[in-house]
Amino acid sequence: MIAIAHPTTLYYLILAAVLFGVGVVGVMVRRNPLVLFMCVELMLNAVNLTFVAMARKLGDIGGQTTVFFVLVVAAAEVVVGLGIIVAILRRRPGATADDLDELKG
Repeated sequence: MIAIAHPTTLYYLILAAVLFGVGVVGVMVRRNPLVLFMCVELMLNAVNLTFVAMARKLGDIGGQTTVFFVLVVAAAEVVVGLGIIVAILRRRPGATADDLDELKG
């Protein structure tokens, strides 16, 4: 009876897959840079949920430690990325992801 898996782990993994799928669809369909940014963050959080669910199932703290570091990097990314996106949208209110190509060079 030791090898019984947590029945809720499957539910967490299904939820993470659905969240990741919504994020992928949002990235592929939407052209608004702010919505794209939120969809990427949604995919990142889906992966974090998978890490935590598997860490709980395996009884290992490594997955939760990884999530901690990913969240720290994601917080820094949000500060910088959101600042850039808001600055662009203030200058050009109708900007799309295709217009961001002009930032090169």
